[in-house]
Amino acid sequence: MNLKNCAEKHTRKIALLESEVKKEKAGLQKNRAVLPSMEGMGKTPSTGVKQVQSPSVGARKLYFDVTRASIEKRYKLMVKSRTIQAPETIKNVLKTKINPTAMKVGIKTLKSMKDGRVLIEVGSIDKTNLLSTNISDKSGEVLEVNVPKLRKPRLIIRNTPQDITVENLEETILAQNPELSLKPGEVAAGFKFRTKRGDINMVIEVGPGKRKKMLQTKLKIGWLICNVGEYLVAKRCFKCSRYSHRHQVYRGDETCPFCAGGHTLKDCKAPTNQHKCINCMPFPVQQEGENM
Repeated sequence: MNLKNCAEKHTRKIALLESEVKKEKAGLQKNRAVLPSMEGMGKTPSTGVKQVQSPSVGARKLYFDVTRASIEKRYKLMVKSRTIQAPETIKNVLKTKINPTAMKVGIKTLKSMKDGRVLIEVGSIDKTNLLSTNISDKSGEVLEVNVPKLRKPRLIIRNTPQDITVENLEETILAQNPELSLKPGEVAAGFKFRTKRGDINMVIEVGPGKRKKMLQTKLKIGWLICNVGEYLVAKRCFKCSRYSHRHQVYRGDETCPFCAGGHTLKDCKAPTNQHKCINCMPFPVQQEGENM
């Protein structure tokens, strides 16, 4: 009798659970009719046809174009003292004599540099020039203002004619190369030098927009067709181990680039396992058989 009652009780429980399962399945089917399932993502609920997006208008953007648009251009000017003064003193002078509110100039950055200068950042080149002029007029006897400028790319014209000089180079390039669409002032001749073979090369400065075009062509100068390339030089003079000048205009005493002594590299007697550079911290130099 007890076994019969237990069997009936389990039967009722099973029937109740089956009815709850049916209700849950019916609810899930209703939800699927309203929202697309994860498996059918991109299909309409009624027909199940996949939705295809219309093609985008215009050409496909390159990675460089996308990243370039997100870079904010910065306009800076550097202020330093004509005498030896701390950056905080320079800031106090600026805050006392210069009123950016009256000039309608927004200061984005006012920061002290390690070399004693003060960096000021504003929103546009016009505001940079306005602020620089005011600082020079009101406190020029105490402070010196410098607006950093981008350096134009340098190109080298190889094997130029003998009669071409720095003064007439721009006029010659404009007259004989009309396909480049150059305008007066876009090409500035720097200097010329003679190679070991006797050829004369000319170094020029051009704008960034014309640099690529000139590198992809050859210049017609006089009776010659000249190759154009990037002008790359060593920043350090191999004679005096100094920077910021060409070896053609060498100045200073001859210095060993290994130990900074007053002798040539051949006469250097410094230990080979130690580097003593006047422009950087000492570090070990790799010897033969050693692995870095």
